[in-house]
Amino acid sequence: MSILQLSFYAFSVVLVFAATMVVTIRNPVKSALFLVLAFFSAACIWITLQAEFLAIVLVLVYVGAVMVLFLFVVMMLDIDLARLQAGFTRYLPLGSLVAVLLVIEIALVLYGSFGADKFHNPPLQGAQYSNSKALGVQLYTQYVYAFEIAAFILLVAIIAAIALTMRKRPDTKHNTPGEQVQVRRADRLRIVPMKPEKPAGSEGAES
Repeated sequence: MSILQLSFYAFSVVLVFAATMVVTIRNPVKSALFLVLAFFSAACIWITLQAEFLAIVLVLVYVGAVMVLFLFVVMMLDIDLARLQAGFTRYLPLGSLVAVLLVIEIALVLYGSFGADKFHNPPLQGAQYSNSKALGVQLYTQYVYAFEIAAFILLVAIIAAIALTMRKRPDTKHNTPGEQVQVRRADRLRIVPMKPEKPAGSEGAES
């Protein structure tokens, strides 16, 4: 067994362990930290599969931005742990059944798409090969319509989030940018003239 195969299996074991801890652990902060470990292990697996661009994007976007936001929200909110743990045991058999079915479906899809004789290590590419370029060519040629639809959906989500945030509510404060720009200094600031006063004991010190 080569070092590449050994690294693949090692990171796969870590990924499965971290994903299991994300679901089963009771502390939400520790669960988010195990999710960071799962993302990092998945990025290492992609590196072993010569998908360096996807690995870098996973680390920068999810581990560096999204998970920081998750941790911030989890630590700032007052989460009722007893309420979250109440239905864990009750839904465990159903969740396990769904997980087994998903694994079987993924295995069938992979077996039907590639075949049993195609499960081998990917061939090593030359030094001039760029998987970022290959991904861009596929994304903007064969899958350009799906890419544009996804971009449009994200644009609609951004507009909806801004509209929900900026809407006026009777029980919340609302800022109008036009009124803020037209504010004058005299409306907010009042200058009061005061005579200078000497501190006590300064006359004796001067003499």
